[in-house]
Amino acid sequence: MTIRPVRIALQLQPQHADYRQIRRTVAQAEDLGVDALFTWDHFFPINDGGGPVTRATGQHFECWTMLAAWAESTSRVQLGPLVTCNAYRNPDLLADMARTVDHISDGRLILGIGSGWFDRDFLEYGYEFASDRRRLDDLAAALPRIERRWSLLSPPPTRRIPVLIGGAGERRTLPLVARHADIWHCFGEPALVAHKRRVLGEHCAALGRDLDDIEVSSAVAGGPTPPGEPEELGRPLRDAGVSLFTVGIGGPDYDLAPLRRWLTWRDEENG
Repeated sequence: MTIRPVRIALQLQPQHADYRQIRRTVAQAEDLGVDALFTWDHFFPINDGGGPVTRATGQHFECWTMLAAWAESTSRVQLGPLVTCNAYRNPDLLADMARTVDHISDGRLILGIGSGWFDRDFLEYGYEFASDRRRLDDLAAALPRIERRWSLLSPPPTRRIPVLIGGAGERRTLPLVARHADIWHCFGEPALVAHKRRVLGEHCAALGRDLDDIEVSSAVAGGPTPPGEPEELGRPLRDAGVSLFTVGIGGPDYDLAPLRRWLTWRDEENG
């Protein structure tokens, strides 16, 4: 297994905060030295202050228009959606949007993409909330369309835009990761991540692809992975193959203390 340097990402969840707070936190995160800056692709808050998923109310902002603003206001960090929902936009349009943000950012976009899961987003915005199987089928059909559209656009993307796919379904999602992704985003305890990475390796081998070509990302705070401090969670996840560690925070008060701890650990690990 190739040992990649540790990278730290922040998923800045655009809920319960006004845009001035979001813009200020983006600037602070870049100044602190974060490697990547993500948002999510929802239309409503998905929790009330860190609790379980609810029909939460409160301030919220749209993913891609905000990413374009971040691309202008930052200069160094990679940025992207974690993850955009394939079902919300025509795949060719999504490819064009990603290409545009890639140019605005001078080549710093990561296209994170998945099949979506939050029924409220679908239903209140008029999208069909199909079965898990159907949504994954649609994602499988969309990914080649996105890649083809990038080859047709003028100007083309600034470089081959990295694709991040989130999810860990062994029969449907991981084959898509093996075929299309540069980054795989996963959740769970280190032992589960290690198991899923071995399964991903089997899918890569079937395609003649090197598993080490795919960077492994994991949520370490503010997501489904049980939260932990870097000293207790970082090394086991690193041993499982993770090199991109993603800290999630939501508004209204963006507490960057967990991010600072993970950045300190990154610097110690990387020497």
